[in-house]
Amino acid sequence: MATISTLEALVAHTDLQLHGISAFHRHPPPAPFVPPVPVASLPLPRTVLYEAWHWLRQPPLRWAVGDVDVAWASGMVIPPAGVPLVVTVHDLDWVANPQAFTRRGLRLFRRSLALTIRDASVVVCPSRATADDCVRHGVSARRVEVVPWSVDVAVASDDEVSEARRRHELRAPYVLWVGTVEPRKNLPAVVRAWRRLHDAGSPAELVLVGPQGWSEDLDRLLGADRAGIHVLGFVRSTELAALYRGAEALCYPSRAEGFGLPVLEAMAQGTPVVTSAGTATAEVAGSDGSAGILVDPEDVVAITRALDVITSDPRRRAEMSAAATLRASEFSPASTAAGMAEAFSTAVGRPTR
Repeated sequence: MATISTLEALVAHTDLQLHGISAFHRHPPPAPFVPPVPVASLPLPRTVLYEAWHWLRQPPLRWAVGDVDVAWASGMVIPPAGVPLVVTVHDLDWVANPQAFTRRGLRLFRRSLALTIRDASVVVCPSRATADDCVRHGVSARRVEVVPWSVDVAVASDDEVSEARRRHELRAPYVLWVGTVEPRKNLPAVVRAWRRLHDAGSPAELVLVGPQGWSEDLDRLLGADRAGIHVLGFVRSTELAALYRGAEALCYPSRAEGFGLPVLEAMAQGTPVVTSAGTATAEVAGSDGSAGILVDPEDVVAITRALDVITSDPRRRAEMSAAATLRASEFSPASTAAGMAEAFSTAVGRPTR
């Protein structure tokens, strides 16, 4: 969704002519994932195209879109551009935690990084933490630019919050977690912290939003006793906004992130966050602790205490809510679009329009 949001920002705030390129797909993407630009497809399925691009360096992009000024690899698939190339590196968690990825995935990522180091004119990272990781693993610092992501979703109304609560039978105050169920998201620590809070008498329930990912068994994690826990799976963006706004807090003590979009999404709805110190999510939440509480993601007691502060002190929560809204306003779509346009212009060697 970060790529879709960035494209939407570019369409709204620049006059760049944008064209997408995809592999061959039998069916169009579902509504939340439809790019806001025309997309041409190459006649190869996704896995075949990725292998051909990475190892054969074929087919060229011009087969799909003709002549262009600059190419943007928005993820870790690096095409044979034939023109100046901008690559977005979302994160390098696979380097630090290879055990959480498949052999096939690691092979793709390693080749992606090697091609990025060799071919990219500009490497865009959503956070300083990711930029530092890129430099540490071989990307030239002079080619790295930090362009934070943004959100452009309206604040959910009271009626939308009420409807979301009704639809999912959320009758008590709740703590929210949002993400793909996979190891670096640190969901076990969230569940343990919430159980401690619940056992201490807090009425707050726990709401989990997001798809099943890999290397994490949600059923085993939650066990048979799921009283007070709501597993919602994937929800559409407008409903997610209402769930953020209705939450007492977002609990997101991820072990590693390239940015941490749920933290920004929650703050944009005025929801305080509990997230990880020393990571990209701390960059988003801000280091002063006004919009969220930064914790050691491995310290369940610290996570519990942070949740207790937010959920049990209405005045502190109100102060943090106001600060969260203010902090989120600093991550505007216009600034994301300007940063990306600057990266494209740098890559082709001319000033930004």
